[in-house]
Amino acid sequence: MAANLTILAADFATLQKNADQLFLLIMGCMVFLMQSGFAFLEAGSVRSKNTTNILIKNMLDIFITGLCYWMFGYAFAFGQVGNPFIGHSDFFAGSLRHSPDPAFWFFQFVFCATATTIVSGAMAERTEFVCYLVYCVVIGGFMYPVVTHWAWSDVGWLANGPGGIVYKDFAGSGVVHVVGGTTALVGAKILGPRIGRFKDGQPVQIPGHTVPLVALGAFILFFGFLAFNGGSQASISGAGDGQIVSIAMVNTLVSGAAGGLVAMMVKRSGLLGGVNWSLLTSINGALSGMVAICAAADSAYSWGAVVIGVVAGVVYCAWSKLVIKLGVDDPLDAVAVHLGAGLWGVLAAPILARDVGLITADKEYALRLFGWNLLGVLVIMVWCAVVSALMFGTLKCLGILRVPPEIELRGKLRFFVWILS
Repeated sequence: MAANLTILAADFATLQKNADQLFLLIMGCMVFLMQSGFAFLEAGSVRSKNTTNILIKNMLDIFITGLCYWMFGYAFAFGQVGNPFIGHSDFFAGSLRHSPDPAFWFFQFVFCATATTIVSGAMAERTEFVCYLVYCVVIGGFMYPVVTHWAWSDVGWLANGPGGIVYKDFAGSGVVHVVGGTTALVGAKILGPRIGRFKDGQPVQIPGHTVPLVALGAFILFFGFLAFNGGSQASISGAGDGQIVSIAMVNTLVSGAAGGLVAMMVKRSGLLGGVNWSLLTSINGALSGMVAICAAADSAYSWGAVVIGVVAGVVYCAWSKLVIKLGVDDPLDAVAVHLGAGLWGVLAAPILARDVGLITADKEYALRLFGWNLLGVLVIMVWCAVVSALMFGTLKCLGILRVPPEIELRGKLRFFVWILS
């Protein structure tokens, strides 16, 4: 009898592990699909002459980030031997047999690829091809993994704050989106605006060329965000796992819906210039809501998720105006969506989270958590700004950051036509 119970317990444990791995793989594949969403959104938002370049970039993001994360990115992020700053074991993904769990590695890789691809939207239409290669290596292999180690590894300094405080960022408002958004801001500023984007200090609209591609990319990203946030639970077999995954997905939906509607109304009011119903503004508002809820997707009440989404829509609109005022050319508003909304999401989590929030839980602990989240996101921003400034500054000094004016004016479609032959 005892032997049978032992065998049954072992079989049940195996079933649990298999279920969790399958869950991570399915969620990871859905998040992986977001790469096509970014590709379509970016391709439709730029001029037709640069479409091929954008699509090649998204392919390179997957290829280069995948290899770099396998070789050393995962080791820096989750290496079992490490210190509070960086991991240093499991290089070449520890052979992917015993450590780490291959399903966990895959899920973390698609998050890394998401952080990397955010940058290209802000630097579209004028970036040198080799620059894509370099920043994919630096972001995917070093910058993002270090931040991941701080916040999500067992020994990271943000995950082990004073008095038991743990940085609250369930699905990466800060770890993923602030990293990508900060790097995008620094890169776009150092790169400079597209030719003709500003005239006498005033912005000039450069519209994209394919509305259906933009809409298709948006729907794919909306779909992927459900897995992005729901899959961050990382398991499905434990008690309450299904409930948390469900809460995360519902919160993602309502926060995105609120953000999209608010941004649309702000645009219609004329505060952003013009009084039209803007598809791109609505899309970016919805994405901002989904970015902002990442930090508290598992623990916010649904009304709290709506509040986060409403504010995210306003934050997006404000950051969109601010970026232009700074003279930064961001064709996709990637900085406003990912840095602006991501920053708001990290700060909103300690306010509106169910069990630890300032409104619904112990005030003293919530204030300490708010302070720790604030410190964490500021350090993340400084880290990414310094590393990206060194990277893009070096590329600019070497003359390999920006394409020559004649190539930019002609478009990089013909420049890369040989790749398709």
